Amino acid sequence: MTPEEMQSRLLYRDGLILVIDKPSGIAVHKGPKGGDNLEAHFEALRFGLPRSPALAHRLDRETSGCLVLGRHHKALTQLGLLFKQGKIGKTYWAVVVGSPEAEEGLIDLPLARLDATRGWWMKVDPLGQPAQTRWKVLGRNEGFSFLALTPLTGRTHQLRVHCAAMGFSIFGDPVYGTSSCDGARLHLHARAIEIPLYKNKDPLRIEAPLPAHMEAKVASLMDLAVK
Repeated sequence: MTPEEMQSRLLYRDGLILVIDKPSGIAVHKGPKGGDNLEAHFEALRFGLPRSPALAHRLDRETSGCLVLGRHHKALTQLGLLFKQGKIGKTYWAVVVGSPEAEEGLIDLPLARLDATRGWWMKVDPLGQPAQTRWKVLGRNEGFSFLALTPLTGRTHQLRVHCAAMGFSIFGDPVYGTSSCDGARLHLHARAIEIPLYKNKDPLRIEAPLPAHMEAKVASLMDLAVK
């Protein structure tokens, strides 16, 4: 990724934070196996500051959309507290296999790691950490549904495990999916984020456009394609 390509993904910038549109298929940071990652390109996002910005939270490798960066230590501390306290609002868009019976609902299923040999793969576990996700149907057609998902907690793989557990796994999920996806990419997108960063001001609301790999499916599930 060139510096110009990295900068072209910028959705929001001020003195404290940046929000970028993370592409699907790249890890946000260097893993144990190495390989390309977004952090390796943050130098292009300094915009005059002495240090590169840093991650304020994480998105899965295959998830696209809004990713928040802190521009310096003070900003990262403030963002970390907001995330920890659950004050940052997150909205995801997902195409799922199947069709929920209701139009909206709340998934309240605790989650825990699957086992020590599977890294961060997760499972529903009554003894696990509390996890809640609100969902709403935005469109349905031919065995698929288009959902808005709002995680009320921030567990690893929460949306993917919750949707699968409810019988409507996210299209393109190779880990938790229950049907063949013909090599499709994960159809999970961090559509919007709301950050109450400044006192006496409305929360910042930043949106990321729908990624190209989701456009066809979403268009087929809506009367008009969502942009």
